[in-house]
Amino acid sequence: MNLSEYKDIIKQAIANEVEARKFYEDAASTLADPYLKKLFTTLAEEEKKHRDILTKIYTSNTIDRYFSETRDYKVAETMDEPELSMDMKPADAFALAMKKEEAAMKQYNEMAAMCDDEDKRQVFLDLAAMERDHKLKMEDAFTNVGYPEVW
Repeated sequence: MNLSEYKDIIKQAIANEVEARKFYEDAASTLADPYLKKLFTTLAEEEKKHRDILTKIYTSNTIDRYFSETRDYKVAETMDEPELSMDMKPADAFALAMKKEEAAMKQYNEMAAMCDDEDKRQVFLDLAAMERDHKLKMEDAFTNVGYPEVW
């Protein structure tokens, strides 16, 4: 894989983060609950930070590994994706967010699986690890809100 091919992959990842940010901003404007509005606004800001990180990687003109594997609770995999609604509960809001992160992670893993080029495959696995970390944060929040009895 050459630098140009690597940059093309990172450029698409940046576009994915921009799309995720727009989703969270749109969700924030849809929700009635002030707590959930703030939550989704915060998630939109997180996606902006992810875009900024990827932009720095894009402009660094080097091919490197930037994200490491993280643990995966696989909570998202046990849930259906809730519909965005004005009156959704906090647990549903976190479930929606973790399902979105799960979908992004799966997309990068699928792209890695289709790659014949080992270097490109590793870049997609790296991006999947980044999304897995996002998903883990949402799963933590979901379990804290959705299952307070454990505390």
